[in-house]
Amino acid sequence: MQYLCPLCAGELTKVTKTWSCLKGHQFDCAKEGYVNLLPVQKKNSKDPGDNKEMMQARREFLNKGYYQSLSDAVNALALRYKPKAKQILDLGCGEGYYSSRLFAALNQDLQERNLDEGPCCQLQGLDISKTAIRYAAKRYPQMSFCVASAYEMPFAAASVDLALRIYAPSKAEELARVIAGNGILITVSPGPMHHFAIKEMIYEYPKPHQDRVDSIEGFECIDTQRLESQMSLDNAVDIVHFLNMTPYSWKLTQEKKAQLANEGLRCELDFHIAVYRRIALA
Repeated sequence: MQYLCPLCAGELTKVTKTWSCLKGHQFDCAKEGYVNLLPVQKKNSKDPGDNKEMMQARREFLNKGYYQSLSDAVNALALRYKPKAKQILDLGCGEGYYSSRLFAALNQDLQERNLDEGPCCQLQGLDISKTAIRYAAKRYPQMSFCVASAYEMPFAAASVDLALRIYAPSKAEELARVIAGNGILITVSPGPMHHFAIKEMIYEYPKPHQDRVDSIEGFECIDTQRLESQMSLDNAVDIVHFLNMTPYSWKLTQEKKAQLANEGLRCELDFHIAVYRRIALA
């Protein structure tokens, strides 16, 4: 996928381990292989995004497979609506769990169908957290990763065939700019009852999330799914990882955390999945 300079929007070219544009702006690749395209002057904090503790907690939790059903559902939709996608973008990819499983599913499908249409798909992961991207790039060298903002993406217009956005905030104008005509965007957001049992431990009057399909300018919604299940955690370490990867860690008292670690955690998983098609440009 073609990178654009985050300072002047010119095309970046890679020579050895450095990306540079015609105006002389340069961005070095880290030893793990990723490139940081989030200039200091465009950061809202010294170290934006999830910190090391949150990233490690999410990595350990997801690797146990507790959210694999969500990953499987997303991959099935990608294969249904854009099986021949060559350029894939994962917005807010974090440590790369969903990215890697989608990449594997799409490439396996291409190989099984023996499609003689050039190389298999390429996946680009983007996240504002350098800690998460460093881990993702080290673990999944077969994919590309960059530190950048989803609100100002360093990619050429109409360069993405398929985009994934799980919980990540973004800007409709940027999505419409980078996703090609008839390209597919798959989004995941919390359903009404997501983690409701934990909310009941925190709030006196917990409220469910809104059950709605958001409209995105430049896109038409072509499919929606609601994925519901019950999650049971009995391992104290897994419970700590789950809490540390969410804001619940800050909102639960130490007594409540200790209670959950001793008694186990039961709560609802409720995901709202939507599929959008980029309206073809005239």
